Parts: sequence; structure tokens; C-alpha cells
Amino acid sequence: MGRNNALALGFHALFVTFILAPLLVVFLVSLTDKGFLAMPWEGASLRWWWAILDNPRFLESFWVSVKLAFVAATLAAMVAVPAAIAIVRMRFIGRDALMALLASPLMVPHVVLGVALLRFFSGLGLVGSFGALVAAHLVVVVPYMARLVAAALTGLDPRIERAAENLGAGRLTVFRRITLPLIAPGIAGGWTLAFITSFDELTVSLFLASPSETPLPVRLFTYIDQMTDPLVASVSAALILVTALVLVVLDRFYPIDRLLTGERRA
Repeated sequence: MGRNNALALGFHALFVTFILAPLLVVFLVSLTDKGFLAMPWEGASLRWWWAILDNPRFLESFWVSVKLAFVAATLAAMVAVPAAIAIVRMRFIGRDALMALLASPLMVPHVVLGVALLRFFSGLGLVGSFGALVAAHLVVVVPYMARLVAAALTGLDPRIERAAENLGAGRLTVFRRITLPLIAPGIAGGWTLAFITSFDELTVSLFLASPSETPLPVRLFTYIDQMTDPLVASVSAALILVTALVLVVLDRFYPIDRLLTGERRA
């Protein structure tokens, strides 16, 4: 038993090292004092961290990505919550088709999806607009929200809602005071996944972005295509730090493992 525990511990240590090693390399490269990608073996410097402040386009793109991800995740919640309730709680013609429609963006390669959306929004004259980016990201993130909300509803005993109705509560009251609080972890987890997915989306954004509305992943991609200095590493390292800080703050209010699975507090 002790040997098995040691092997399991060693395997987990190797797995964690495998996951964290690329992040560590990014941090080390961001601390180089040279003008090219290199490890700071001869001396560390914050030169490329300060360079972020000298490139306001990265900061502008960061806020574009934050705004885009927030709007897309919020709209996804507004679409996915009633859809998930209908799918899980009701039986109607086209139910399976609706479920397949919500999950379909997961089955389509993002390159194909980006080309299709580019053609669609070109016909409407909306390519390059913030609204087109929001609509495209909404298509991408709705499946994540719908799946977690549906999972939360599946784990909710319908007898609780029926008991409230038998006591005289209307459907709206039951939803507001019973259903919504109980599936809130699923909604929060779906919103978080939708936000992360939208913030990190590159392929679809690449087809629809414009100089005035350029998300951060697109900005990084185009910069790498033109330059090979460590500025990209410093921006990536800064994003890693911001993400870690946000996760620590979230974990103080609700465990991350439960949040991302839609599990309720014990």
C-alpha cells in the first residue's frame, strides 16, 4: 500500500511538473535583459515588464477582451438558463434537436466557424464591429454554460419545486426563490468557463477583429507574426499572474473545484 501511494504521489508530481513547466519557462523568458527570447542565466531584468506600459495597444486589447468576455458570458447565461430548464424539466417536440443545436458549436472546427461567421457578418456589413465579436463569442460559449446549468438542474430534486407549488407559490416565485438559488453554482461555474473561453478565443476572433476592436489573443498573435522579442513573454506572464490572483480571490468565496463543476456547497 505504501509503495502504491509513493508511485501515485510521484506520478502526480510529474504530471504537475509537466503542466507548470511551460508557465515557468514563460516567466523566466520574460525576465531576460536581452532583446531576444532567452533565459536570464546571466542576469534578470524587468525591462520587458516595463515595456508593456510603453505599448498601450496591449492594454487596450486587454480591456477589449475583458469587456467582450464579460458581455458574451452574461448573454450566454441569459440564453442557456431558460434553454437548460426547458430541456431538463419539459418534454416537447424538438427537445433533442434543441439540445443538439446548443452543443453543435463544440463539434464544428473553429476555423470553419470563423469563416462561416465572417461570411454571415460580411453580408450584414458588421465585420469588425464589437457586436459581431460578441455574437460570435456567444455562439462559442453557450454550450459550456448550457451543459453546466443542465447538470445542476439534473442534480436538483424536482420534488422540492413541486412542494413549493403545492404550498401556493407561483411558477415565477418557485424559480426565483427555489430553483435559481439551488442552480446558482452551475450558473456561476458556466459563466466562469464562458468568460475564460471567450477571453482566450483566438481563431474566431481572428476573422472578425478590426484595428479598433482587437482582442488580446489576436493582438499577441499578430505581434508574434511581426516581432520575436520577449515582450510577448512578459504580457503572457502578466496574464498568468492576473489569472492566478483572480482564482485565489474566487477560491476564498467558493472552492474552485466545485465552482467549475456546478456543485453546491455541502
